[in-house]
Amino acid sequence: MPDERCLFCAIAAGERPAHVVVSDGVAVAFLDTRPVFKGHVLVAPLTHVETLADLPAPMVGPFFERVQAVAVAVERGLGAAGTFVATNNRVSQSVPHLHVHVVPRNHKDGLRGFFWPRTRYDDPRRGRDLRPPRPRGTRPRPAGLLNRLTASGLGDGGEESGSCRCSDRIRKVGVIRMGRARVGLGV
Repeated sequence: MPDERCLFCAIAAGERPAHVVVSDGVAVAFLDTRPVFKGHVLVAPLTHVETLADLPAPMVGPFFERVQAVAVAVERGLGAAGTFVATNNRVSQSVPHLHVHVVPRNHKDGLRGFFWPRTRYDDPRRGRDLRPPRPRGTRPRPAGLLNRLTASGLGDGGEESGSCRCSDRIRKVGVIRMGRARVGLGV
């Protein structure tokens, strides 16, 4: 349901001017008024939701099919070497309506990897330094990244191996368990 005060809802309804790239029953895609590079497109669902977590599960696949189509169109249409596809959830989200940025990228375009500073894990086994504090009176248990992800709704637990690297854990939990078996995204 559209929010009368929302800029993106007004654009989707044709009530506010925008350079619309494509619009259908699922999403509207339009040029960003303050682009990182020319051709920077925003893709927003027609349904007013503030964050990705608010997007109903049956809409996730159709919405990201539109994001994928826009990314392909930006590359082909602008002759870009690739695209940067990203979204913000609350922090740095200029309009409180879910939207995905599709930014054309080319080699030596001035952007260096990510826009934010990078860090390292303190523990060489990676991910273990993310363990939450243990409540007093409880016995210790492995509580590295895998258990943190499990507690947040990803995966079904499993054992954490001391030799397992963070990237392996994310791949195991995020792709296999969340991908097809858990969410049914058909990836």
